[in-house]
Amino acid sequence: MSAPSPLAPRSVPVSVIIPVKNEEKNLRECLMSLTWADEIFVVDSNSVDRTCEIAAELGANVAQFDYDGGWPKKKNWAIRNLPHRNDWLLIVDADERVPDALAREISQAIEQPSADGYYVRWKFIFLGRWMRYCWSHGWMLRLFRKGRAEYEDLGMRSEGGWDNEVHENIVVDGKAGRLHELMLHESREDLEFWIAKQNQFSTWNAARRLHGMREPAPLWWLFSGDPLRKRKALKRLYLRMPCKPLLTFTWLYIVRLGFLDGEAGLRFCALRAGHEAIINAKVMESKLKTPPP
Repeated sequence: MSAPSPLAPRSVPVSVIIPVKNEEKNLRECLMSLTWADEIFVVDSNSVDRTCEIAAELGANVAQFDYDGGWPKKKNWAIRNLPHRNDWLLIVDADERVPDALAREISQAIEQPSADGYYVRWKFIFLGRWMRYCWSHGWMLRLFRKGRAEYEDLGMRSEGGWDNEVHENIVVDGKAGRLHELMLHESREDLEFWIAKQNQFSTWNAARRLHGMREPAPLWWLFSGDPLRKRKALKRLYLRMPCKPLLTFTWLYIVRLGFLDGEAGLRFCALRAGHEAIINAKVMESKLKTPPP
């Protein structure tokens, strides 16, 4: 049986938001995977490479965002302020691709909606291999009705310094469903870039964990059917556990069968464990700098 034909260009009434900065290596492939979408906004932060040129060349609308250090950040600003002509919005990062199967599922979900927002999952590629076992990323809400969802405000402004929501989650006002086809995550940047980015993330995560330790941990959320609540409960439980680097490696490589992802899986799990060790060290450094009350 032959595979279903791709959707016709610009045939699906969805407005796509792509936040970018210096993404010339990734943006073209991302946009080529979205030709079925009726409207595409590339929201830039004053890139100095060919990002905006590529976006305009492929027919996307380009908007510039200048961050003032407050709220909203880039994605929420785009959700609130861009002139979307469709009732459904889709968030896609520049290093992500929407395969034909997921595009058809999105089209069907919009045509006969059973929810106000939909979660999707990644197919994460690392060192040329799909991390099928160790990093089958959790559910992320990316497709939603206009006016029914926004990113949460974690109240963190200077920690990390990003103008774009990275760890914040979209919260939908209404029912949330799930799409089963996978979104492809495959960056064209090299490993040096990825490691440098993880170092930036570790600074933000250290600050977030210090905040998180002061927040309540409603463990009954572990049994919630809402993926966002479940993920929050797991994170808050994890914050209170010892030996996080060892736990991370054991969980990803052994419990999640990361050894089946081959040599790339081993290296990824080791790097994730190292990431946890760096976060722990930065948490300790922050505590040493903070005088006791």
